[in-house]
Amino acid sequence: MAAATSINAVPCSAGRPKRRSQRRGASTVAVRASGDASTVTLLDYGAGNVRSVRNAIRHLGFGIRDVRSPEDILAADRLVFPGVGAFGSAMDVLTRSGMADALREYIRRDRPFLGICLGLQLLFDSSEENGLISGLGVIPGVVRRFDSSKGLIVPHIGWNALEITKDTQLLKGAEGHHVYFVHSYHALPVRNSSFLDALSLVDLWNSDENKEWISSVCNYGESFISSISMGNIQAVQFHPEKSGATGLSILKNFLSPNSSGSKVPSRRKASNLAKRVIACLDVRSNDSGDLVVTKGDQYDVRNLGKPVDLASQYYIDGADEVSFLNITGFRDFPLGDLPMLEVLRCASEKVFVPLTVGGGIRDFTDANGRYYSSLEVASEYFRSGADKISIGSNAVFAAEAYLQTGVKTGKSSLEQISRVYGNQAVVVSIDPRRVYVKNPEEVQFKTVKVSNKGPLGEEYAWYQCTVSGGRDSRPIGAYELAKAVEELGAGEILLNCIDCDDAVTIPVIASSGAGIVEHFSEVFEKTNASAALAAGIFHRKEVPISAVKEHLVDAGVEVRV
Repeated sequence: MAAATSINAVPCSAGRPKRRSQRRGASTVAVRASGDASTVTLLDYGAGNVRSVRNAIRHLGFGIRDVRSPEDILAADRLVFPGVGAFGSAMDVLTRSGMADALREYIRRDRPFLGICLGLQLLFDSSEENGLISGLGVIPGVVRRFDSSKGLIVPHIGWNALEITKDTQLLKGAEGHHVYFVHSYHALPVRNSSFLDALSLVDLWNSDENKEWISSVCNYGESFISSISMGNIQAVQFHPEKSGATGLSILKNFLSPNSSGSKVPSRRKASNLAKRVIACLDVRSNDSGDLVVTKGDQYDVRNLGKPVDLASQYYIDGADEVSFLNITGFRDFPLGDLPMLEVLRCASEKVFVPLTVGGGIRDFTDANGRYYSSLEVASEYFRSGADKISIGSNAVFAAEAYLQTGVKTGKSSLEQISRVYGNQAVVVSIDPRRVYVKNPEEVQFKTVKVSNKGPLGEEYAWYQCTVSGGRDSRPIGAYELAKAVEELGAGEILLNCIDCDDAVTIPVIASSGAGIVEHFSEVFEKTNASAALAAGIFHRKEVPISAVKEHLVDAGVEVRV
């Protein structure tokens, strides 16, 4: 069993805000602050993974005190609120626990506060996610979904530029750098949603009800609020704990506001959403029982390095994300694969960019007859440090069932995981094989005209999906699969046939065996791919990540440098 495998990896180790909260029954309990300058209070309400935030705080030399009651919030010297999950479920938990009122009171007292992602959105009046739901009501405004009706790719995933509009300690040193976003909903600088269609963009920016809160904006289809600042109250839509050295600098600015801080050098000023370069690590157990990174089939296991070592080095080299594909022998008992979970835990302590893990995310029943849902399996990976889950074969079967019945049962792995963690946390890996045809009418699946004809002179081909690592073919095309999994809750597609990149309105990661730097620029110039993934050329040190980034810059492609 994989649980007995040895990990063989790196050992682990302004003015006061408006008092709008008073109208919502804010608590008036008097609680003395803890007075411990080296400890940060973390509000983890149990709705998702916050291990990365914990690791970043500890990496900067601070201890963590968890919130267990509303009184813990009011006693905090510095409170970090990394909101995860859906707006409505988060507000429900906060309200039922009494923490919503404690948060409003803490903010009313102008105590040091940092909200992250949903931790920013919950400060607003309401959100349109799952219907109009009331928020904490600290900041005027409505949180709305990005509009994909005009071709905008949603979720907004990746490294984007900030336009700083207010001089704040929190963002010192961040000007000109990319930071990491992953969200489908955003806050706008408007009085309320009824004005949205009636006012021009200039009018919206002249709205003064929440203008004084805004410290930076980001452009993605339209300008949205990327951070707020008022007195000691700070919040960001992006993820500083996943924004590399720039993000760690931002966190340090909050945790140590009196320190001089450290400006991260930048050779190129960020201006737009960057294309991502992702390092992929296939992880397998070798004959000695150690987890190794490998390329090759099951009969040719070449040890190319230790997973945590390589992941850490790729982070240093500039990888925008790191993806682990778990191909160890654990598939009959995913939750027993303790070494892979430990790889995630250790990597997340050293790698401050997004981590994705794939392999074996599905429902299963163990030898004792106990049933485990795919959500339980995914949750363990999230708790261990994964930011995203990649699903392969199981997504193919779910899409086939959905296309046959037209019914979303809510029971597929895609639906279960995206419902709890959001679709931005779900990647579907599509591994098809090209099938040539002479006439598009020969098959019911979408075909493309090929530049190189088939063996019998065929001018068209369709892409047949495979499962079990490409060993078994399924009666579904990659184009049809991509559209189906988007409807079932996928937030990203990892695609080996880039000819199908126009099937969806969610981000597409191109994975097609890059061998030279020109392959990366070719992908970004000829397709709408948001990211490019590579493995062997990085592991074998044929092409360093820095060389890929430099080539893309020379080719006029925006990347995080």
